[in-house]
Amino acid sequence: MSDSVYVGNAGKDAALDRGWLLGHFKDAGDPRHSEAVEIKWGVHPRGDERAEWVRGEERTALLVLISGRFRVELPGRDVLLEEQGDYVVWGHGVDHSWFAEEESVVLTVRWPSVPGYAVAENGEGRPRSRP
Repeated sequence: MSDSVYVGNAGKDAALDRGWLLGHFKDAGDPRHSEAVEIKWGVHPRGDERAEWVRGEERTALLVLISGRFRVELPGRDVLLEEQGDYVVWGHGVDHSWFAEEESVVLTVRWPSVPGYAVAENGEGRPRSRP
């Protein structure tokens, strides 16, 4: 098999890197390394939430509901994804956060792939104030 091919399972591989399957954060020799796009298989238990808002967004994002009930929080507006295939897209400059109203699986695609935006490991206790 070629070193430029990777075969995996989203559920298993996602558990190894906080859900992220593809992006700038993978090793340069890995076929999943990309500076153009990031892809995440997010598995969220009921009540899971982003510890803090993403502010000053520099990317465009697409979030697709695979299963469950998932709320994307945007300034002045929440978007509830409740049917398989429901999705939301937001672009540069749109602050956001999220909350899993039920156990949920979501696929996130972001572009371009740029460093930053990770919530610190100890970020769970930080306030989640809406912009």
